[in-house]
Amino acid sequence: MLEAVVLWNEPNNLSHWNFHLDPKWELFADMATLGANAIRAVDPQLPIVLGGVSSGDADFLRLMRSYGVLNHVDAVAIHGFPLDWNHWQIDDWPAKIAEAEQVSGLPVWVTEVGASSFGAEEVAQFGFRRTLKLLRGRTPRIHWYSLFDLPPSWPAETRHKEAEGSSYYRHYYLGLLRHDGTPKIFAEEFPTDGEVGLCQWFHFEDARLDDAVAWMKAHKVRYLRTGLSWADSYRPNAEAWFDRMMEALAPFNVALTLCFTPGHLGLEDHHTSPPKDNREFARFATWAVERYGKGQGSSTSVRNEVAFTA
Repeated sequence: MLEAVVLWNEPNNLSHWNFHLDPKWELFADMATLGANAIRAVDPQLPIVLGGVSSGDADFLRLMRSYGVLNHVDAVAIHGFPLDWNHWQIDDWPAKIAEAEQVSGLPVWVTEVGASSFGAEEVAQFGFRRTLKLLRGRTPRIHWYSLFDLPPSWPAETRHKEAEGSSYYRHYYLGLLRHDGTPKIFAEEFPTDGEVGLCQWFHFEDARLDDAVAWMKAHKVRYLRTGLSWADSYRPNAEAWFDRMMEALAPFNVALTLCFTPGHLGLEDHHTSPPKDNREFARFATWAVERYGKGQGSSTSVRNEVAFTA
């Protein structure tokens, strides 16, 4: 079922929001506010979460507070990868959550946290164990990133790619399972009490979907964060894929992230671009909640009602 809608993914990360087009994040703030209002109009009770702030950046939360965005959401999400990318240590997690709580005045969800096995699976195993010890009981939601390693033939979602050196390749080793589905040495340590969730992005027509569902059911996973790509909504057969994915994920409490701009609707032709018209994102949010929230199946076609009116 749809547990919450998450507005965008890491908007303070240059790989997910085109900073030079919106240097003060004013366009993002307006888009998030319009999106939240659109969701409220469809389902006033559905929780809305500000999309996971990279590295738990409290200054970004302060900026969003100054724009009034936090008045329109029920929780804020933060992300952290201190063993791989962030300039803070793993034991800082409780302080990071406390600061985000203090700044926002809202519950703080951890919707992405992980540790890469790029150098050794034992390093990821340590990160997994230590992270859960620090976070369990401290935050309402923990979404471990991720279930699968990224297949080596796929690009990682980052702006600078191989120029990042080893930082880029760490993206490929964040799963509990290797890209071929075989488990890493700590995969069976994943808690089966349902308290710890997963974050797993599914690419368009992702062949891993059924295997992911089977693994999560076997390990009694209750909470899943995934994404519904606004950009993908313009692909042929988009609705069929979205429906299949959301039907397969129906047994889980899904925090559904809405993100990625269709190129032709952006200020630049890129999925990280701010939209030309933020009302188009609000229309997509309306469609997603009408179709996959309480009123499942009641929405008309995305191609007729969502931003396809340009």
